Amino acid sequence: MSSAVTTQRPELLNHVNGAWRRSSATEFADVSNPATAELLARTPLSTSADVDAAVQAAADAFPAWRRTPPGERVQYLFKLKNLLEENLDELSRLITLENGKTFAEARAEMRRGIENLEVACGIPMMMQGHILEDVTPGVDEMQIRQPLGVVAAITPFNFPAMIAFWFLPYAIACGNTFILKPSERVPLTMRRAFELLEKTGLPKGVVNLVNGGRAVVDALCDHPQVRAISFVGSTPVAKHVYTRSAASGKRMQCQGGAKNHVIVLPDADMELATQIISDSAFGCAGQRCLAVSVAITIGEAQRIFRDSIAHAASSIRVGNGLDSGIQMGPVISKQSKQRVESLISAGVDEGAKAILDGRNTKIPGHESGNFLTPTVLDGLPSSSQLADTEIFGPVLSLVHADSIDEAMEFLRRSPYGNQASLFTTSGSAARKFRYEAPAGNIGINIGVAAPMAYFPFSGWKESFFGILHGQGRDAVEFFTESKIVVERWSRQETRKF
Repeated sequence: MSSAVTTQRPELLNHVNGAWRRSSATEFADVSNPATAELLARTPLSTSADVDAAVQAAADAFPAWRRTPPGERVQYLFKLKNLLEENLDELSRLITLENGKTFAEARAEMRRGIENLEVACGIPMMMQGHILEDVTPGVDEMQIRQPLGVVAAITPFNFPAMIAFWFLPYAIACGNTFILKPSERVPLTMRRAFELLEKTGLPKGVVNLVNGGRAVVDALCDHPQVRAISFVGSTPVAKHVYTRSAASGKRMQCQGGAKNHVIVLPDADMELATQIISDSAFGCAGQRCLAVSVAITIGEAQRIFRDSIAHAASSIRVGNGLDSGIQMGPVISKQSKQRVESLISAGVDEGAKAILDGRNTKIPGHESGNFLTPTVLDGLPSSSQLADTEIFGPVLSLVHADSIDEAMEFLRRSPYGNQASLFTTSGSAARKFRYEAPAGNIGINIGVAAPMAYFPFSGWKESFFGILHGQGRDAVEFFTESKIVVERWSRQETRKF
């Protein structure tokens, strides 16, 4: 929700060239606590002029930063890691306040972000090139990696800290200068992270933060001095960023939406499968791109799993993520809650049975919060719109199949390919699934197949647009250009010294 009217809550600032600056915005977006509806802050919807100021600062800082040795560049990341560790609880609390996830989930998010910092500190080795002497007599050839220049990342609301750290550490460790546009819904966590970045002594202009909405996104995509865009969000916006950035000659990595499937075979450890799939489907209120949203049961697993997952989901404690013992928080906004409820209704209208129905939830003491309780829809028809719709809420649909081949065909029809999981005790079935599953992140007896930072966060089909993914070696490839050097020196007699 945006308006041009000022309130008593703080108006956030941009961080440009090492200083906090007021935006030229005339419109603002309210930042509200999803559990209480309390107004926390106001995000300026910055303009293209604000973007240009940040790009110019980054461009001015680039020549000196790229000449800074990699071993020196990563010293700032070591300092930032220590600062994030020291302020872990404060940052986690901010995540819960503005996003709604539980404090434990927020701490886990921060841990994954810090893990990327740790991996990026290995840039002096990861950025190395190759050399081969005498490719032809007296001629040597080498490949070296060089930074791109000014790069930018556009990050979503569901992981206010972690996803920014998929990109920022690698970008600057490789010698680029960086601009972050966090989600206007959750700007507080990265504001605090940038305050900590200031304490590292990082040179001015190396990292910059511009708050805003679509105008900032489009300005970054269009700006001729921005060499690369990293994006995570919905598939329609990922396509928009991808095509608009390509039109101006940029390199892109755009992570889109998902519809993640899990297949449960009759030989699976049902107790283990139930707990892990419950955590995947309902953790973070289902608002993560690796959340399981469709469980396909094979044969006799249908009845056993249906009953066990309904029991597990019904026992999840829902409430304010800062309260003790809470296992699931609210969704991000009232609009999101209304959308999820309407999709549940659509699934029921199309033939699914809501054996758990999370609509119209009210949490005592938090009646204004955006709460749903876990929903389980049994017998979802394959023709239902929910079969291919990213709900992005705590909803698990159950589909039955007679064989793993039938279940795999269901997966192949999906337009998305972020994650697919299988629960089984059969090595043969696991290998078949790993070999054939049409998704970029595969889980075997794993509910959230989130790669460690040493590996890229993959994605196929409508879940990813680009070639090189975030994290690990893909990040180094994305944030550098390869240069091939072929050298010959005259064959003069070696001078004696």
